[in-house]
Amino acid sequence: MKLIKIATVSALLYGTLFATDSIDDNVLKFEKDRFSQNKRIKVKNVKVNTKKELPQAGWYGYVIDIDASMGGNDVKAKDIVFSNGEIIAPELFDIKTGMPLKDLMNPTLTEKYYDKDKLIAGNIDAKNKIVIFSDPLCPFCMDYVPDVINHVKKNPKEIALYYYHFPLLRIHPASGTLVRLMNVARAKGIKDIELKVYAADWDKYFTEKEKNAQKIIDGFNKEFKTSFNLIDVNNEKNNAKVFEDVSMGEEAMVQGTPTVFVNGEQDKSKLKYEILGN
Repeated sequence: MKLIKIATVSALLYGTLFATDSIDDNVLKFEKDRFSQNKRIKVKNVKVNTKKELPQAGWYGYVIDIDASMGGNDVKAKDIVFSNGEIIAPELFDIKTGMPLKDLMNPTLTEKYYDKDKLIAGNIDAKNKIVIFSDPLCPFCMDYVPDVINHVKKNPKEIALYYYHFPLLRIHPASGTLVRLMNVARAKGIKDIELKVYAADWDKYFTEKEKNAQKIIDGFNKEFKTSFNLIDVNNEKNNAKVFEDVSMGEEAMVQGTPTVFVNGEQDKSKLKYEILGN
């Protein structure tokens, strides 16, 4: 299924007066009617993914899931809107700080993100849960992810760390093969493969722009003394695992790496993990 984004059509307030007391229903009707104005789009369904009460009295933020078809392709997209029951807006700003309120609208992670197969450090029963979406060739991730892993390893009873692949293929094409190699290595029982991959100097073998999968596999095999081949890496099962990780990220509105959630909420500071377990 092809995933594309539908952009909001205006940055201005939509002056729509709601006739009933059901804000949610009217927001959904508004969204369906708005997208249906584009003759190329056939809206199949709209639903509320996330609703949050804002600090501003009477205002709510909505993340809306849109299921549609456009140009013969199935489309799943998300839109963010705000409403106080009288008007609806695609964006709001805090007048005191200038902060866009869209920053508050990241979905809260559900229990499905705490999949034991994604646990790479800590205890699955720990009260504190960290979820990271990352690209192993992202420069900031290379420094950040090992720090988080090592912190969790020092506090295994208090923290559970879950890791999802989110390769940024447009800027790091090589990460597509590298994350598949990580999956294979983990399945073969190589311990702490995430930490080891992030600590490795891949520049010795290939650049982040490398698209030759065999060259990347050869570098990985030299680094870890493995003997993986192209069939191990590029197969339906492995490709599906990576696709599932990326889809989970898109559902959580991940747009870059590393993206970190602490106890279900996105941590834009990326520093909250430091106070856990101490």
